Amino acid sequence: MERIALGPDRIGVSRLCLGAMALGGVQDEATSFAILDRFVALGGNFIDTANCYMFWIDGGTGDESELLLGRWMASRGNRDDLVVATKVGRRPTVPGGGLDHSEPLTPGRIGEQLDASLARLGTDRVDLFWSHRDDRDTPLEATVAGFDAAVASGKALAVGASNHTAWRVERARQVAAAQGRAAYTAMQNRYSYLKPRPEAPLPEGGHVHAAPTDLDFVAGTPGMAILTYSALLSGAYANAAKPLGEHYDHPGTAARLAALDAVCAETGATRNQVVLAWLVGHEAPVVPLVGVSSVAQLEEAVAGVALKLDADQWRRLSEAA
Repeated sequence: MERIALGPDRIGVSRLCLGAMALGGVQDEATSFAILDRFVALGGNFIDTANCYMFWIDGGTGDESELLLGRWMASRGNRDDLVVATKVGRRPTVPGGGLDHSEPLTPGRIGEQLDASLARLGTDRVDLFWSHRDDRDTPLEATVAGFDAAVASGKALAVGASNHTAWRVERARQVAAAQGRAAYTAMQNRYSYLKPRPEAPLPEGGHVHAAPTDLDFVAGTPGMAILTYSALLSGAYANAAKPLGEHYDHPGTAARLAALDAVCAETGATRNQVVLAWLVGHEAPVVPLVGVSSVAQLEEAVAGVALKLDADQWRRLSEAA
């Protein structure tokens, strides 16, 4: 699998990031291990999780994904071959709490939760440590200081911002530059080929959709990349039983699906594969973040990021509206 350089240390990451949210929670251990093993065999090395996956399922604690990854890495002895990312900022502070009880991004909480994540992962550091949300109730200077402490301690190699707008990331970078602290060097937002209706609220709590300004910011900032989650819309491109939702109910959706199907016919690829090929074809360094429930789905996704669209195909997909 092709790799690109990420962050100030130019960490080599695979063009597909494996989202581990459901591993160990929705997916059982045998299936999860099979997916992870195949991902590595196909050349993948970039795996993304969080300190709260999946607290919202029945019996979930939020520890499931990190613990599963920790057991898998210990059994395979491959920690040093991987780029592991985790997040802080969405773990509920009260038992049974939801997103309205999300933890604050204060220095103390950031440090405490990083240590807890490292213990679950069975490692002494993460390669990329994300703020899972933009905490407007905590001064930005305090949040920047907390993530800088994680880097200064060697427990995180780089830091990034998930579910932020570009201007807030740049504001945090300015604070970091002024204080000589570690700066965000990656973004992670929701983004796919289909566009939701402008200003339509997304049904998934906490999701922030990437705007054109976010992509422009990433393209113009050296060393920056953007990970795009929900890249395949939870299977809705391929599975008619999974409706897109009313936020995609507008004329542009039909036009873009028609363009997508035309390119699928030309390439012999699936909708999912063409969507992934379109994402990695952006000027901005885009790394699709994809969660899968089977090895077959993983193999389809890996073939998608390897698919090369010609300039005319990419233009027709991008201009459809």
